[in-house]
Amino acid sequence: MFAEPSLTHRREDGHDVPLLLWRFPEPLLAASSAVLGGGAGLREWLINASVAMSYARPDPDAHLAALAAGLGLTGPGIGLLTGVDVADAVHVRDDDVQVHATVGLGAPIRAASPESGFDHRPGTVNLVVWVPQRLADGALINTIATATEAKAQALADLGLDATGTATDAVCVLCPAGGPPAAYGGPRSRWGAPLARAVHRAVLDGGAVNLATGRSWSGRSAAGPG
Repeated sequence: MFAEPSLTHRREDGHDVPLLLWRFPEPLLAASSAVLGGGAGLREWLINASVAMSYARPDPDAHLAALAAGLGLTGPGIGLLTGVDVADAVHVRDDDVQVHATVGLGAPIRAASPESGFDHRPGTVNLVVWVPQRLADGALINTIATATEAKAQALADLGLDATGTATDAVCVLCPAGGPPAAYGGPRSRWGAPLARAVHRAVLDGGAVNLATGRSWSGRSAAGPG
């Protein structure tokens, strides 16, 4: 079973800023597009931290590394940032696949668009996915594509002409040992429930975000939404 994250806070610029923290009891195999700890390999922890929508640091990896150090985290881990309050994370479980999603849709884009250029506004859809069986190397990478397809499907179902935001990230985690599952596509043993869980998480989280416009904008953790 994949443990629930703990909700904690850090003090920055006079505010209590929320973050989600996972400390894995043993290293997990991960594939991630995260700015800190991205790539594939063993990971020992994961954080998903709120930032203001005005966030513009040029070194988010260093910022996340400092946050991890402040929490006493050591060894390889994964760090994510989002413009929404991570306390609003959506958790969906389907056939032992688990998805934790923070869904910020304040700056949706279409991936293929004539409007090119650097855009790193931190609205951000972050997906943390747990698969209970070790995945073969190719299957692990394939689950990233499957999660991304399911996210895009959810955005279409929400009525958005968008495939995501410019800063979305996906992390897929699985046990490091045991017989590997060979496939991770949307009709595979684990890819199918993964796709359903991601779709539901983004649909539910996105509906709330679009209805309320909630973001973390420097308010205290106990402040109004």
